[in-house]
Amino acid sequence: MRKLWFCVLRIVHIPPVFKVSLSLVLLVAVLGCGDPIPGQKNRSDEPVKPHKAYQHPASFTANQAAPFVRLALDCAVQEYPNKIGHTMLSDADQGTPRLLHPSFFGCFDWHSSVHGHWLLTRFARLYPEHELAEKARLILDSHLTPENIAAEVEYLMAEGRASWERPYGLAWLLQLSAELHQWADGGSSEAGRWNQALEPLEKASVRRLSQWLPKLAYPIRTGEHSQTAFAFGLMLDYARIAEDSEFGQLIVETSRRLYLNDVSADLRFEPSGQDFLSPVLAEGDLMRRLLKPEEFADWLKKFLPDLPVNGESRWLAIASVTDRSDGKLAHLDGLNLSRAWMLEGMAEGLPAFDARRQALLVAAHEHRQVGLGAITADHYEGGHWLGTYAIYLGSGRGLK
Repeated sequence: MRKLWFCVLRIVHIPPVFKVSLSLVLLVAVLGCGDPIPGQKNRSDEPVKPHKAYQHPASFTANQAAPFVRLALDCAVQEYPNKIGHTMLSDADQGTPRLLHPSFFGCFDWHSSVHGHWLLTRFARLYPEHELAEKARLILDSHLTPENIAAEVEYLMAEGRASWERPYGLAWLLQLSAELHQWADGGSSEAGRWNQALEPLEKASVRRLSQWLPKLAYPIRTGEHSQTAFAFGLMLDYARIAEDSEFGQLIVETSRRLYLNDVSADLRFEPSGQDFLSPVLAEGDLMRRLLKPEEFADWLKKFLPDLPVNGESRWLAIASVTDRSDGKLAHLDGLNLSRAWMLEGMAEGLPAFDARRQALLVAAHEHRQVGLGAITADHYEGGHWLGTYAIYLGSGRGLK
């Protein structure tokens, strides 16, 4: 547009003094109508009319959740195929998945088995009268026994396993414990029994993580299991539910030390080809747990300065999955689901009048629709774990 104007100035006979004045006027107009000037203040504290009003969706009904529960019921007792993250110190360390992990031997790997048990626990707590709830309780009763958990603790605390399942698997173990705490506090004697059985592994996990957090010099910004921001969010929710103030304070202090001063995150570098977590959005979803709404609004303005204030969703493209039979490529289905709940969490963390909330919620809705539609039992590569992500999203876990 600027080039066109200067061409017009050359063609039309206008005295030079007027050419200068008109050029300055047009330049100001062009800058005013285009993208914001770099460094310009983002007035996200002023309400604007969004393109599309959208609110947090209602939680799943029992029947909407049921297909995902069936996936977890099937894989909780399916020992093979199995990917064991197993460090051996001698021949004596050999063993099958069921022998090494009598509680969490199914669902392809330990952490998926753990969060599959979380799924079953949450469903049975929220929908106790549904026919699948009884099947979920039978698995919990069989797997969460003192004898089985003692073997799990022995494995976790053995020599050479200080970093085993850290932080992702241990964070999900604490999320399972948090669910049982809440269920038991609600008066369930069954949940109280399972919670008591799991307690030694819960405490061992807290101990492992508490030894690690003070030594963590930098955040881990991957899109897979080693990422710290997502795990910290699960761990902090557990600490608050379990009323473990010491562990909770350690997580808060570590999170502030590693993330509070971050600015100008760039979503153009996401996703990587096998992400199931967003490093940028997970950090936002963590920090909204730590900061008051006004503080979070200020932090987010510096962290994601280009977040739209007009309610659009094009700022965050949905991840595309090219082959769901490839376990790593199928991770991107999980990314769409986890992005959805992280966006919802960030929107919830902002003040009610903040104009950025609509852009977050509309993007969350679009990711939710695509992510949930991709979950089937056709491929075990995704079926063994994506149900958990669906239930976490669909039941509003992590939201206030």
